[in-house]
Amino acid sequence: MLSQTIQEALNKQVAMEAASSQAYLAMASWAEIQPGLDGVTNFFYQQSDEERIHMLKLIRYINERGGFAVVPALEQPNITFQSLQRVFEEFLKHEIAVSESINELVGLCLGERDFSTHNFLQWYVTEQLEEEALARTLNDKLELVGDDKGGIYLFDKDIMLFRNAANASGNMTT
Repeated sequence: MLSQTIQEALNKQVAMEAASSQAYLAMASWAEIQPGLDGVTNFFYQQSDEERIHMLKLIRYINERGGFAVVPALEQPNITFQSLQRVFEEFLKHEIAVSESINELVGLCLGERDFSTHNFLQWYVTEQLEEEALARTLNDKLELVGDDKGGIYLFDKDIMLFRNAANASGNMTT
C-alpha cells in the first residue's frame, strides 16, 4: 500500500509525464509545418508517445499498489518556437526538469522506506540518464551546425540515427 505522501508525489510525476508528452507533441506539430523537418517531426512524435507510455506505467503502478492515480488536467504547452535550436534547448531543459523530479521522488521513497516504489523508479532514473544524454548530444550537434541549411538538412536526416544509437547503447525502452 502506498502512503498518501508517495501517492501524491507519484501523481505529480504522472502530471509531469503527461505535460512532457504534450510539450513534445507541440514540438512535433511545430516542426511538421516547417519546410524539410520530417526527421525532427518524427522524432518528437515518437518522444511524445514515449512520455505517454511513461505516464501510463506510473498510473498502473499507483493503482496496482492500492493507490488512486489521477488523470491530470493539462495546460497548453508552448506551440511556437523561434528556431530549431530553441526547440532543442527547450527539450533539454524539460528533460533536466523531469530528471530532477524523478530524483526528488526517489529521495522521498528512501526517506519513507518505500523500497518497492524506489525499485520501480530505478527504471525512470536510467531512462532519464539516457534522455538527458540524447538531448545534450542533439543540442551539441545543432550548435555545431548553427544556421547552415546544409547542416540542418543533415541533422534532420540523421536525427533518428541518434535516437536509434541511444536505444542500442542504453536502456531507452518503453
